[in-house]
Amino acid sequence: MDRRKKSGWTVIRWAAGAVAVLAVLVGATMPAMAPSVRAQAPTRAQAAQPAAPAFGPWVEAMPAQAAQAQAQARAQAAGMQPVGMQAAGMQAAGAQAAGAQAVGMQAAGAPAPAYAQAQAQALPALADPRVHGAQVFNGWAFDTCHTPALGTLTAWRSSRYRGIGVYYAGRGRACRHQPRLNRSWTRGAKKRGWRVLPIYVGSQPPCVHSKRKRKVAIRGDGWKLGRREGRDAVSRARALGMKSRSALYLDMEAYDPSRTSCARTTLAYIRGWDREARSHGYFPGFYSSAGAGVRHVEKARRSGVRDLPSAVWFARWRVKPSLKGEPALAHRAWTPHRRVHQYAGDVSEKHGGRRLRVDRNKVDAPVAIIER
Repeated sequence: MDRRKKSGWTVIRWAAGAVAVLAVLVGATMPAMAPSVRAQAPTRAQAAQPAAPAFGPWVEAMPAQAAQAQAQARAQAAGMQPVGMQAAGMQAAGAQAAGAQAVGMQAAGAPAPAYAQAQAQALPALADPRVHGAQVFNGWAFDTCHTPALGTLTAWRSSRYRGIGVYYAGRGRACRHQPRLNRSWTRGAKKRGWRVLPIYVGSQPPCVHSKRKRKVAIRGDGWKLGRREGRDAVSRARALGMKSRSALYLDMEAYDPSRTSCARTTLAYIRGWDREARSHGYFPGFYSSAGAGVRHVEKARRSGVRDLPSAVWFARWRVKPSLKGEPALAHRAWTPHRRVHQYAGDVSEKHGGRRLRVDRNKVDAPVAIIER
């Protein structure tokens, strides 16, 4: 055999060997991913949902260390060790694909994969929302059905409250008529030293407990309705002088997430609303009962579902106010500066000679950024 042919065979052997090594590495990482990918094909509704953008002005992208932790959690759950740096990179990519599939699995009520449960504990906490331009308030707040007069806010400066929850929009509001609430009011509240937590009460879960709220239950495609009402939430907030990077809190009253069809529809609506608010540069928050909606989104978070709220406002009454130790939430979930605890409701208080019926809240979370 001449030197040219011998050289050619050497190149072929080298290439074949490289392909074999690559196949071994891929094979070592794929078994953990393949079962979850094949577990269930996406439904027609899920296939119609656009993929989450990889990055952007207001997308809380997964940092590199989180992707590595996710890959490591998958490997541990599958009973194997990561195979070098290249294998870890492949595992991270596989985890993203499996995480996308987990959306459909969770919506269908299927149990979360073992790796997703491990990853929920392995992933680092989200970034401080202030790095994204959010404005965080740490203190005490009240919310009340009708927006109080600015004179009342002046009188209530004698209390410990410095935050106020305002039901600013949404077809599900109990107090839809808000004659005082306008751009002048939000500016006046800001000048008086108040931080505003905007609350949007949109369509409610089909299995909502309140009979009055069933009149505004989600009908049809939850994702599309969530996107539509998310746009309305942003438009109404802008009209009141709430700037980009403001927090907007979606209010979902207590419901039964154990009812699979209702849970699927409700989660699709929440995700659609979050996606839309975030795409316009706003910080999507979520208010609900700790044992219902908050437990539901926490379960989705553990399953790797995307487009979830960036802050949670959980209602658990008749307990001491605390942002830590909530049984419905993992210790590091929605931290830092991403939690509000509503610890009492429908109580009467009087400050500076003005009386209101309010709900009481302890806050460490983003609020509205009001124009000057």
